[in-house]
Amino acid sequence: MAFGAKRIFPIDTKPGTGVGVAIPFNAPGVFRTTYTTQNAIKTNLIDFFLTEPGERYLNPTFGGGLRSFIFEQISNNTVEGLKENIQSKLDVNFPNVIVNKLDVLQDPDYNTLIVSINYSIQDMGITDDLEIAFN
Repeated sequence: MAFGAKRIFPIDTKPGTGVGVAIPFNAPGVFRTTYTTQNAIKTNLIDFFLTEPGERYLNPTFGGGLRSFIFEQISNNTVEGLKENIQSKLDVNFPNVIVNKLDVLQDPDYNTLIVSINYSIQDMGITDDLEIAFN
């Protein structure tokens, strides 16, 4: 019986095979390709958080809705509400993403919020960090 077994997506064993599309769309042919599942999931998370609900055609519930916090006064209640919002949306839209650490850093002088997430992918042994700044 194997202990600590992790799943590896078959596409990750084929070098040179694209998994997804990277952000930003500024490569010579418009799209850059991601070649690992880890990069594809990170790109999907960035895309999710930068999309507002209702912005995606035919999928009105998709989106993190973080831009709605930009014009609110930064306070402890705002930060706690944002953390709860992020966690609940990740649980619904990315059930295989486990949040290890979630920090919302604030700079009230510049009205900036920085969302820092350390996450792992269930049963895959992938751990990564994501940081998004809103101002």
